[in-house]
Amino acid sequence: MKRLIIFVLLASLLMLGTLSVTAQDTFFGKTADELFPIPDVAANEQEQELAFQALMNANIPDGRALGEGKTMTFGVLGQGSRGGISGTIYFWRNAFEAATGAEMEIVEIPYNQLGTTIPADFLTEQYTYDAFIGAAWQYGDWVSNGWIQPIDQWIGDERFPQWSPDDTAPAFRALLEWDGQTYGTQMDGDAQLFYYRYDILNDPDWQAAYEEEVGSPMPNPPTTWQELLAVTDFFNGKDWNGDGDPDDGISLHLAAGGQGHFHYATLAASFAVTPSDGDDPTAVSKYDNVFWFDPDDMTPLINEPGHVRALEFLQELAATGQEAQFGWQLGDAWDNFLGGNAIATFSWGDVGSLSQDVNRSSIKGNLGASVIPCSSEWYDREIGEFVVDTENPNCVGNTTGGSWHPTMSTFTEEPELTYFFMALLANPSINFYNATTGWQGIDPCCTYQLYSPRGNATSEDYTAVGFDAGDMERYINSYGANVYDKTTYLTYLRIPGTLEYIQETLDIRLSEAMTGQSTAQEALDATAADWAEITDDLDVDSQLAIYQASIGYNP
Repeated sequence: MKRLIIFVLLASLLMLGTLSVTAQDTFFGKTADELFPIPDVAANEQEQELAFQALMNANIPDGRALGEGKTMTFGVLGQGSRGGISGTIYFWRNAFEAATGAEMEIVEIPYNQLGTTIPADFLTEQYTYDAFIGAAWQYGDWVSNGWIQPIDQWIGDERFPQWSPDDTAPAFRALLEWDGQTYGTQMDGDAQLFYYRYDILNDPDWQAAYEEEVGSPMPNPPTTWQELLAVTDFFNGKDWNGDGDPDDGISLHLAAGGQGHFHYATLAASFAVTPSDGDDPTAVSKYDNVFWFDPDDMTPLINEPGHVRALEFLQELAATGQEAQFGWQLGDAWDNFLGGNAIATFSWGDVGSLSQDVNRSSIKGNLGASVIPCSSEWYDREIGEFVVDTENPNCVGNTTGGSWHPTMSTFTEEPELTYFFMALLANPSINFYNATTGWQGIDPCCTYQLYSPRGNATSEDYTAVGFDAGDMERYINSYGANVYDKTTYLTYLRIPGTLEYIQETLDIRLSEAMTGQSTAQEALDATAADWAEITDDLDVDSQLAIYQASIGYNP
């Protein structure tokens, strides 16, 4: 009876009919057991049943005329069959093969080799992949070199699974596009939120203790980085979870190679990016809405005063957590927070969905979520001075991360078959399901996942799959606000060599600063020198033209 209730609710959730599934139902002759076999890991029968329901509600057309007897090769981020992003491709492979009669070969590519393996494949004219999952910041390489092709001609074609770019939040839709053409299908919408322990910050005893020690009421929740630092500093080292051991204020992943540079970019934006004073606050000028390089000459901005102050602040914030953070990868920081040992973190939507998995989380029902904090101090490049304003802090939204999604090789011999699978992943029924599993690493992107007024999802859509209503109200509303409501946003770096600029230089320099090997100024001065050298090697003029196009700057 419980499963039947889940099925009925999920059908309304997916907004694609009221189809219910019985044990005898098949998808192109395949049963749920055949399509979604249950492995000996953190999977269960309910996961299988909900996946099959989502597939049946997706109304996938018969694609056997496109794929019978053919093979499609898919390059994925190398994190395994149950890993983030790559797991999604493995999970839906059987359904694709059943619907098309084709076979799919999956080739895993390690994260730190994304910037070399795929370019090398094109440059040597091997053309191994029909499609590959990548991050939105790789478009600078892929589009400028002609390695991927637009897909607009197939969107809406009834021969393929249906999805609509109009469902995608504008901030994420822009990451699927270049120069007015669509290159990717929707899959993942990355943005970083501020997460905290809702129960602890709302505890009257802790509120009173904070005010007695600090001398002012506890910010609940903190809305600026400066308020957050005060809160994490207060809680750090206290046994606020009652387990007999001192607990943490903040939980961050700061190891070199552990994606800590995303923490820095999200935080630094409100210290270094200013909105335009004109009618359009998002307009890009020499001084406004720029973060990475001077848009007139490609001079690195990374060592300017706003960036340096941001890194100094990150050092202060990290000091309100464990020293072990400097060696933590992404999952380590998540698990510390999900295990109830840290008051706060800021990270992607994965934290919201993973918090509902009782096999990994002890905080279900106690998740606090809010938009990323603002800063009450920031550097105004135009006047060359810091501004301090506690009443009107500088707020910068973000789509920090990869917003991972599939793109199609220009050289594929099977473009329609390839698009079939890309569109299958983007179908609202399937995409909603993926974003609620947690382990897939798929985050909300679209109106069908967001609450009113930004979307048409409801609380019942999430409670139907076992999520806590209060947690989802805070999480989903904050996610929507972060990608719809901010005055200005941190721009993506989408130019050739992005991985070299970020992973091979900035990430390493940040780690040196965080571990005390250099000061913030020294680390970012070294980064700026590295970046200037990379730009020279790649040709300043060509890099400048692509950078200007990528951020919408018209000199």
